[in-house]
Amino acid sequence: MPELPDVEGFRRTLVSCAQGRRVERAEVADPGVLHGVTAQGLKRELKGRRFAAPRRHGKWLIAPTDGPTLVLHFGMTGRLVCGADSEPVGRFERVAFDLDDGHRLGYEDQRKLQGVWLAAGDADVDRILGDQGPDALSLSRAGLDRLLAGRHGRVKATLTDQAVIAGLGNLLGDEILWQARIHPRRPVNTLTDEEHDRLHTAMREVLRASVRVGRVPDDPDWLTGRRDDPDPHCPRCGRPLHRARIAGRTTLWCPHCQQDDA
Repeated sequence: MPELPDVEGFRRTLVSCAQGRRVERAEVADPGVLHGVTAQGLKRELKGRRFAAPRRHGKWLIAPTDGPTLVLHFGMTGRLVCGADSEPVGRFERVAFDLDDGHRLGYEDQRKLQGVWLAAGDADVDRILGDQGPDALSLSRAGLDRLLAGRHGRVKATLTDQAVIAGLGNLLGDEILWQARIHPRRPVNTLTDEEHDRLHTAMREVLRASVRVGRVPDDPDWLTGRRDDPDPHCPRCGRPLHRARIAGRTTLWCPHCQQDDA
């Protein structure tokens, strides 16, 4: 599932492929991914428009033009790709933009759980994004403390709640908690000051490393690198990892390194 690092990678794709370029033609292969705009409306509104500098908030990519703003969410299987407009179209391409330099920017998504919006301005962008917390990459230690203050839910559920912190999904939540040595079921209000330090440090380091490669690395020294093992063991202590559903999501942790002390 695309999380903050993946979407940051898609932002870079848009910068390198489309920033400053004019849309010669918008194509819609599947109008089912469009929200609040028809296929004809999207084509009409974006034809001749020039892409400006894109930005990201959490898992959302915001792509202004010199007219309306394109807003994209990648759901579980979405991605943004760039290639020559003469190249074969991707199997799951849903929307594409042919640019004035001969490149094609394509939004691909197999499962179509989210999609593409068109916003008239900043207020409309805010409405589309809805109730989003601050972007995880921007959080200071003090900012994290303010977000967690007064909360009583489990730490895994809290970290992955987009209304609390935008951008963290299942992989990042598990990886951050494993690196911080905090059990995913721990109630937030039981975390000590020292655990807050570890949590913020792990979040910063995991995000920075992930953003560099545009995804959560499947490094064998990371928890993420062991997720798909049939019998996963902790990269740190070598003991068996546990897997269970927490907050409705499959969660992986090490019961030795991440002891539930609450």
